[in-house]
Amino acid sequence: MITDNDMVYLRRCVELATEALEAGDEPFGSVLVDGDGQVLHEDRNRANTVDATYHPEIAIAKWAAENMTADARTKAVVYTSGEHCAMCSAAHAWAGLGRIVYISSSKQLSEWMEAMGVQSTSPINSLSIQEVAPNVPVQGPITGLDEEIKALQRRSFKKG
Repeated sequence: MITDNDMVYLRRCVELATEALEAGDEPFGSVLVDGDGQVLHEDRNRANTVDATYHPEIAIAKWAAENMTADARTKAVVYTSGEHCAMCSAAHAWAGLGRIVYISSSKQLSEWMEAMGVQSTSPINSLSIQEVAPNVPVQGPITGLDEEIKALQRRSFKKG
């Protein structure tokens, strides 16, 4: 069940995704929250402006591995605008982070791209988080907010 608190963090993910798009990156944003509900770290996609591996979920996993105890990582939640790609799912699992809550799924993104006639440029297969990291608890997509992400993705496709 998605709570009002979850929605606050998810809305921040939309804001970060918007910032990414406006900076010339793909519209993705993520927030790391500890077991007590405190925001510890947040980031946005920088795959175009820094390097192709700079996804916010990877940045969060690295930050958590460097700054949190193993126990604290298991209690943490990563909120994100889009379902983790395979690279980010693996980083999340290796860092030992807890639950993931995502707004839009990889399947939705693929469907949106197909509907707009956009070809994927990803060098890897699109896999669900559970296919890569089967022991990570996952919630998503989030109805309503996913339409906001769809609109951001549409803007991103039109730029490309």
